[in-house]
Amino acid sequence: MDPTLSPPKARTSVFQAAVWMLGAIFAFTSMAVAGRELSTELDTFEIMTYRSMIGVVLVLSIGGFAGTLNQITRRDLHLHGARNLAHFTGQNLWFYAITVIPLAQVFAFEFTSPIWVTLLAPLFLGETLTRRKILLTLVGFVGILIVARPGAAPISPGMIAAALSAVCFAATAIFTKKLTQRETITCIMFYLTAIQLCFGLVASGFDGDIAWPSSQAWPWLFVVGISGLLAHFCLTTALKLAPASVVMPIDFARLPVIIVIGAVFYNEPIEAAVMIGAVLIFAATYANIAFETRKGR
Repeated sequence: MDPTLSPPKARTSVFQAAVWMLGAIFAFTSMAVAGRELSTELDTFEIMTYRSMIGVVLVLSIGGFAGTLNQITRRDLHLHGARNLAHFTGQNLWFYAITVIPLAQVFAFEFTSPIWVTLLAPLFLGETLTRRKILLTLVGFVGILIVARPGAAPISPGMIAAALSAVCFAATAIFTKKLTQRETITCIMFYLTAIQLCFGLVASGFDGDIAWPSSQAWPWLFVVGISGLLAHFCLTTALKLAPASVVMPIDFARLPVIIVIGAVFYNEPIEAAVMIGAVLIFAATYANIAFETRKGR
């Protein structure tokens, strides 16, 4: 968030960032459902390949219609490359995790990402790490531990994958925030899809066999492609409006949403520990936004 903004404008920026993150929450949740539906037919690399293919077409079409394709530059290719390598790795780990452990548990592990962002933002983005941010981050982390209950069951590959994906997503957020200081959203979205399409083709074609989706799979692939692009558009826009340590904790709201979806569509149990953890996560998220808004005043 620009420190030169007047208090009313600063407060408005935080609110707008929160609204954009609601769009990201909807998109990420849709992608989780579609990814699980596709997992019986395609592997994670193939899902990422087709998702990026659809994304490239959408970015070029929308950019051409809006007249913003001339905003695509090559001056920050090293940052684009690092960002998309981190995201590609994290996304593949995430797609694998949602097929082998409950959705709520995947999201709970993934939500350690804002904690990493909050702790790393002062080092890489120059943001201030206050006692309040540390305290609220710890409250959110306690909520995550209550949901995930590490140690209550043997550590599985799915848990490890979900935990590692959170670290990758934190790195993605840091690189995205740095890119938003110089590049437009069209530029960031183009390299997001184009670079990851190259990664996907190499990874999925390494064994010489890239599966062609069935007619039943294509609708889910379009959901993955559109929701993935929409999620990152919303996230990137939010990061342009407010600090990463404010924006990322809002993503915690995905947890209760996915708990309901898991229970209704996949018969995953709703447990008291999950609800208690969700309340703590919501409390920390709301308090963080409220404090930033009052500071803007």
